[in-house]
Amino acid sequence: MNMNTDESYEDEDLGPSKAEILADLSLDALKTVPLEESLRDAIRETHRIKSFGAIKRHKQYLGKLMRNLDEEQLAAIQLRLDAISGVSKAETAKMHHLEKMRDDLIKDDAELTKLIASYPDLDIQNLRTLIRNARKERELNKPPKAYREIFQLLKSLDL
Repeated sequence: MNMNTDESYEDEDLGPSKAEILADLSLDALKTVPLEESLRDAIRETHRIKSFGAIKRHKQYLGKLMRNLDEEQLAAIQLRLDAISGVSKAETAKMHHLEKMRDDLIKDDAELTKLIASYPDLDIQNLRTLIRNARKERELNKPPKAYREIFQLLKSLDL
């Protein structure tokens, strides 16, 4: 006899709850979420707990507290969580773009020509030196100092 009448619910992956997401936020990000102070304190408490089982129980407790919030409060919290998540995704995409650009610069001198055309005020001599050093570092299996400096330079261009 099947006790579960709604089999689609069993297969559906709902992902982490709002309480779990809030508990996993950094303290700085948590400050930006519109929460009652008592709930914010309870969420901060999660960061102090070390035992896995205790953390799991505490997150269940947070879920219970969250169920007492009205729809308007939950909507405001969800809106902020979406914004935090979106910023993270956008920032990650930007970092991947810069990493690819750096790798392309090291592989192909034509990429440097394109970059110079887009940024004529760029310190070309410094960038050429960094690219040459990055190639040498890779060839000699040295620490990637110049490789990292190229990334920082690209990041400073605000591409």
